[in-house]
Amino acid sequence: MWKKIIGVVSIAALSFSLAACGSNKASSDNSSVANSVNHKIIGIDPGAGIMQATDNAIKDYKLDKWQLVSGSSAAMTAALKKAYDKKEPIIITGWNPHWMFAKYDLKYLKDPKGVYGGAEEIHTIARKGLDKDLPDAYKILSNFKWSEDDMGKVMLDIQEGTKPDDAAAKWVKDNADKVAEWTDGTNEVKGKKIKLVYVAWDSEIASTNVIAKVLEDQGYNVTLTQVEAGPMWTAIADGSADASLSAWLPLTHQTYSKKYNGKFDDIGTSMTGVKIGLVVPKYMKIDSIEDLKK
Repeated sequence: MWKKIIGVVSIAALSFSLAACGSNKASSDNSSVANSVNHKIIGIDPGAGIMQATDNAIKDYKLDKWQLVSGSSAAMTAALKKAYDKKEPIIITGWNPHWMFAKYDLKYLKDPKGVYGGAEEIHTIARKGLDKDLPDAYKILSNFKWSEDDMGKVMLDIQEGTKPDDAAAKWVKDNADKVAEWTDGTNEVKGKKIKLVYVAWDSEIASTNVIAKVLEDQGYNVTLTQVEAGPMWTAIADGSADASLSAWLPLTHQTYSKKYNGKFDDIGTSMTGVKIGLVVPKYMKIDSIEDLKK
């Protein structure tokens, strides 16, 4: 098998005190929400755009006593599961597409100030010169587009225990017509190397493994490197990686897209209508970020 995995980000041993965050069952009294979660919002890796947006939300909504807890996507979903299984209150940073919306009954808190912006898009970015060095791979990457339902199938398989490359291979086999649209007009190669970088989000693990399988089937020697958002953008900008399918724009990765403006090619949008914000279980009697001040 051509593909190899390097640089996997470790999952920090993040100790969320869920007993303190939500020892009581979900309260119907909004005034007790802050205390019931110990004024904590459970987040992901500190370099993610959603974390920066949440810092802004805390300031804009004047949530002076609130704390944003950083960790990882895996640690966040583990905390969600622990609270959800006990029907305890919890507030997390969330985004869709994500398998947790299929597994749990969740809702976004309304954002009347628009801190989290409108609908996001997932973009494919590439290093300068990739179109000349690997034109067929460039075209496949540019053609890559799929739906939230497509991604959801791969994410759920992975979440239920299937290895990412196996889940991707199954999806590629079951969706040959869609894959043919991505590879249309391209030629197969023999062992040309291509390096993809991605962030450790379930959505990006799914999309990167799918496109890696497609490229492998076209004869490419694919290397996948999992990093945080900052190093991902740096690798594309300095040319140490070829492409990434993990650019969330215009808000989530806005800082990086501005920082490296002119040093990367935005070569396609793989998904539209994605969203970020604060998420809670539907059993919680709270509907807006404004309610956190009560």
